[in-house]
Amino acid sequence: MLNPIAMAYLFAHPKTCTNDSLINPFNYFLFMVIKQFFAKSFEEDFILKTINKKKKEDFQSIQDILKTKNINLNTKSFGRERRLACSFLHKNYLKTYRSQGIIFQTNQKPDYIYPFDLVLLSDAKKIIVQYYRIKENLHMYYNHKLILGFEKFVFKDIAGLLKRFPNLDIVWKEVNKFRVEHGYNELSKQKHKLIEYNEVIFHKPVKIIPVAIFGYKKIAKEIAKQHNLPHFTTAKNFYESIKK
Repeated sequence: MLNPIAMAYLFAHPKTCTNDSLINPFNYFLFMVIKQFFAKSFEEDFILKTINKKKKEDFQSIQDILKTKNINLNTKSFGRERRLACSFLHKNYLKTYRSQGIIFQTNQKPDYIYPFDLVLLSDAKKIIVQYYRIKENLHMYYNHKLILGFEKFVFKDIAGLLKRFPNLDIVWKEVNKFRVEHGYNELSKQKHKLIEYNEVIFHKPVKIIPVAIFGYKKIAKEIAKQHNLPHFTTAKNFYESIKK
């Protein structure tokens, strides 16, 4: 019997089947070798946004992503170059930036990784956890600068990040220590959610293998059904399903 990863691919790419139980050997090899799952979150309409001249605008739809198997670079914030920001899923990291999105795999290596939301390394005087409270003013929120020395939280690969931060207690302690040492307030407990997901950064468009759609609203189920992908209420539900 195929493992859960291969089964997810089978749902998403039925044309690669050679019979009712087999998939293309190369694709199956990818699933056996590429163990890491990534989550890219969307707003409620499942359209990625970008900032253009201080205005938020539609950038790339989930339909285009699933058609092209490609996610383009939509994020421009905190003085960094344009990039794709997503999260890798792990027992320590089961939350997502937004409540809905796509789970995928790729054979591209990330350019670097942050162990939490990048806003925690910014000079923003007021850090807001809930995305819905900033989504109409992203140009203002994302216009802050990063605190001098933020590079200590930049990692070249997932293994290195997890070795340095094997649990979130250490992450929480270290980011607060860094902020206080640089004259910023210690984070309140309400901000803890911002370390419960990470930021994986790509500087080139990412070719993906779609695995599943997540989200608690009806639109997420409809997109999953339309594209023959498994649906999960949250990314955490997906991760727990493959670990059973």
